[in-house]
Amino acid sequence: MKKLSYLIIFAVFLFIVITFVLATSGVKTNKFNYLIEKKVSETKSIDLKLNVIKFKFDIKGLSLFLETNDPRIIYDNISIPTQSIKVYVDFLSLLKSEPKIKKIDLNLKELNLEDLNNLSSIIKPSNFKSFLNNKIKNGKLISKIEIFLDSKGSLKNFIAKGKVKNLNIELISGLNLTKTSLSFFADKDDILIKNIFGNLEDILISNGDIKLNLENGIKLNSNFNSKINLKKKDLNNYELILDKLSFIENIDSLSADLSNNIYINLDNTYKVKDYNYSILGKLKKSEIKLSKPITNNIIVDKIGRIYLSDFQIKSEFSPNKTSTSGTGKYSFDENNFQKIKFENFFQKDLFELSLDIDYKNNFKLDLINYSKLENDIANISLTLQKQKDKTQIKKFNYEEGSNFLKIDDLIFKKNNLSSFKKIEVKTPNNNFLIQNKGKILIIGDKFDATNLAKFLNNQTGESKLQKINSLIEIDFKEIKVPVSEKLQNFKLLGEIQKGQFVKITSKGDFGGNNFLDITMKKDKNSNRKYLEIYSDLTRPLLTEYSFFNGLSGGKLLFSSIIDGPKSNSKLKIENFKVVNAPGVIKLLSLADLGGLADLAEGEGLSFDKLEIDMQKNKNFLKLNEILALGPSISVLMEGYKDENGMTSLRGTLVPAKTLNKLISKIPLIGNIVIPKDVGEGLFGISFKMKGPKDKIKTTINPIRTLTPRFIQKIIERDKKLNKLN
Repeated sequence: MKKLSYLIIFAVFLFIVITFVLATSGVKTNKFNYLIEKKVSETKSIDLKLNVIKFKFDIKGLSLFLETNDPRIIYDNISIPTQSIKVYVDFLSLLKSEPKIKKIDLNLKELNLEDLNNLSSIIKPSNFKSFLNNKIKNGKLISKIEIFLDSKGSLKNFIAKGKVKNLNIELISGLNLTKTSLSFFADKDDILIKNIFGNLEDILISNGDIKLNLENGIKLNSNFNSKINLKKKDLNNYELILDKLSFIENIDSLSADLSNNIYINLDNTYKVKDYNYSILGKLKKSEIKLSKPITNNIIVDKIGRIYLSDFQIKSEFSPNKTSTSGTGKYSFDENNFQKIKFENFFQKDLFELSLDIDYKNNFKLDLINYSKLENDIANISLTLQKQKDKTQIKKFNYEEGSNFLKIDDLIFKKNNLSSFKKIEVKTPNNNFLIQNKGKILIIGDKFDATNLAKFLNNQTGESKLQKINSLIEIDFKEIKVPVSEKLQNFKLLGEIQKGQFVKITSKGDFGGNNFLDITMKKDKNSNRKYLEIYSDLTRPLLTEYSFFNGLSGGKLLFSSIIDGPKSNSKLKIENFKVVNAPGVIKLLSLADLGGLADLAEGEGLSFDKLEIDMQKNKNFLKLNEILALGPSISVLMEGYKDENGMTSLRGTLVPAKTLNKLISKIPLIGNIVIPKDVGEGLFGISFKMKGPKDKIKTTINPIRTLTPRFIQKIIERDKKLNKLN
């Protein structure tokens, strides 16, 4: 019994010694070389030449393997430069002299580019082989490959892992990844690349990883950090991969630290089936040149560039949607930076924008005669949604000190205003509310209409209010009108159809027993509208018409028949004066009528009546007749003003009517100067006035006989005056 115990202990000890030897130094032999080489050569694709073999034992895997250094291995006629090899065999198969190889571990020597190209056929399917052969320009590979074989000796799977250094890859034409190092792990279906550091042209890449799935095409997931410091010439290098990002062509410089995530799905021909690119990081500094500078009647200074600084950005790009959000500072001149926060989202026909900025530049709204000074800081916030031809401004808030403009739920369809919910305005000269609840209600303490006529005259093209159909009620305690006049207690009841008034009843008080009345009615059987305006003051209604510059006093009656874009109108003004009117003074001076010119510059020329008969078709105004009759001078003229602002007038001016009467009393001379037929022989002055606004050229012909029509007008006026007297 004691001998048996010793025997068992000796056996255990011997097993431990043998195991230790096999697990450490192994047992050298070459007896199995020929057998293994022959057997391996019978397996598919592998030709093996071994040096001295060591039998060793893998304690962890509880398996027996053969190990040798510097073997010669040929796989699919490709020589694999190997530093060492471990061949794991089925132990029972060795006893039967029919070794079966289950696994081969290869520690490869450091490989250069040519070696990588030669090995590409066994590392990767053919699509990746093309990438290795054609795109990798340089690099060194240190790797270990585990090859798993089935019972027939065919490749079942492989695991490759290792490191790459000094790698240069041409990703696409003109775009290279250089000076790159990484580690990798790969099998037949997946490749995992980690610890990527390198240069994407002038972009520094760090802490990168890439995961490739190769089962059906290529699916790529990648995360990496990028440090960017680029000028316009550098950005041109990325045009091919950034063609989806149309804004990139407007960037003149970019300095940023970004975290990037990329997903790309390619088919077997490398065609992109799907992609997603997300960015998170900080733009230290960026300069964006706008393709079309921002310029309009609201923003006074033209905006051609936008500068961003300390800007936290988050973006995501994919074939069907794009989103970007950011918070930081912006400037239009690279000096005065203000706060900005925005979010936008694109998806097919849908665009959403949320914007919150502090604004320092000049800003004005002519409609309400409001201007912001350059050094005052305003806050502007906007929430907008656009889908196909519908644009909805959900919220717009402008605040500067105690001044504000607030808009709720403003909707445009095909660039025409469709509806709105509420508009609030408060400035030094405005305080009113506009609501749309069944009918449009405009109510407030004050409204600055100083520039209203100018604003309306500057509007070109079709009305943007064609979708508006509603009853309307306006109630203002005070309206500021041109020439410092004030209209109080203004009330209007009316109706709007297709953005235009079809019915108006309104009244306002200028004070001093002076009133303004406006009425409009529509013919039930046609589209004609009849407008009539009466005002005890003329100047507030005529300030935007240069022809009436210098007119003061008088009462005004305007009537018009409006039929679509056409209108026939008559304007009458009685008992007024013309004072310091540049056009009139120039005309009198050219006609050498110094006394009348002096009078026009001083107390003014008095007129009994002004009548204008005119027609308008869209932006073309035809002046059929303008007749002004006065004790010192009378004028009859006609002309037009076209859509380009060109004005053309021609007519006759008759000064010193009393002189003509005196000459007519001299028997012989009178019969010559003024014949018996009324209207022949009177002295007059013909003139022409033509040119664009503020550049009208005036010419005169000092002597002309008057037409019967002019004389008839004067006679009719005298008869009416005599009846009144």
